[in-house]
Amino acid sequence: MDIAIIGLGGVSRAFLSLVEEKNDDISKTGLNLNIKYVLNSTGGIYNKNGIDLNDFNRFLKDTNHIKLSSYKRNYTQNANFDLILKNKDVDLVVELTQTNKVDGEPGLSHITRALENGISVVTANKGPIMLAYKELKSLANRNGLSLGIGCTTGGALPSINAGMIDMAGAHINKIEGILNGTSNYILKEIEEKGIAFSEALKMAQNMGIAEKDPSLDVNGWDTAIKLLILSNVLFDSDRRLDDISVQGITEITPEELIMARENNRKIRLVGKAIRKKDDVELSVELVSIDIDNPLYSADGKNKAVRYSSDTLGELTVIGGASGLVPAAASVLRDIIIINNGYKFN
Repeated sequence: MDIAIIGLGGVSRAFLSLVEEKNDDISKTGLNLNIKYVLNSTGGIYNKNGIDLNDFNRFLKDTNHIKLSSYKRNYTQNANFDLILKNKDVDLVVELTQTNKVDGEPGLSHITRALENGISVVTANKGPIMLAYKELKSLANRNGLSLGIGCTTGGALPSINAGMIDMAGAHINKIEGILNGTSNYILKEIEEKGIAFSEALKMAQNMGIAEKDPSLDVNGWDTAIKLLILSNVLFDSDRRLDDISVQGITEITPEELIMARENNRKIRLVGKAIRKKDDVELSVELVSIDIDNPLYSADGKNKAVRYSSDTLGELTVIGGASGLVPAAASVLRDIIIINNGYKFN
């Protein structure tokens, strides 16, 4: 399978390393991955026979600020997205640019243009899926293509995949999830150590779990975005972020968390979507979870999603710790599933 990678942040780098490292395991699935393009905001490189990942990954490790024009090899330099569409020599685009929750760009244009030109897409970019999933799904369907979005709703946690594949044929009436590993880790640290929120956040940032600007995570918006995608995909709804009541974790106190633990409960940030006739009720809030709730077991960087349905009963998936490598692995998982013939739509 010939692919193009758009974006060169942490997940992209982890993905490139993973493809090199796990080449033998990938081959055992019947997939031969050949990366022809790597593009970012500074430009791009292209090799019609495939980029030498061993050499390119060494280059990435030695370079802090990536200017692809500085990668001096016998490749086409200054490659761009138009060149991908002109050459028509890839089977799949991996869109990994930064999430833009306002208008989804530039990812939305990349995904749209790829699908319009007969190229399947796998993405970790939440913005385009949150804002335009129905349109993108319709476009993929019309052209007989695949649109893999597993990484957009929990990284390594197969939340959307479980809902689409393992709950197929059932009427899902409720989705509940601990969908943000950073917030979950922070709450666990406060609960166990009795430290203030600011101290737990600093620990998360030092470990690389939390971003320098952690507002999307700790204010509940990352959870809200993932919940919105799950709801719109699995309920076939068309909601927006403004439709969700969102609470974060910044005001929680050690005393509240410790008291809950002493009563065999945990306070966690939970996203919830409930289907009510022709309506969907969406919320993100701190919830006191008792020991009998399956979500109780999701600790630290791990996440969880719980589906309730009419015919398949309940399904809970727990795990999928946050991190660049797990996120990259979820992108690889979608590519392998598509190569095995599943279209995700």
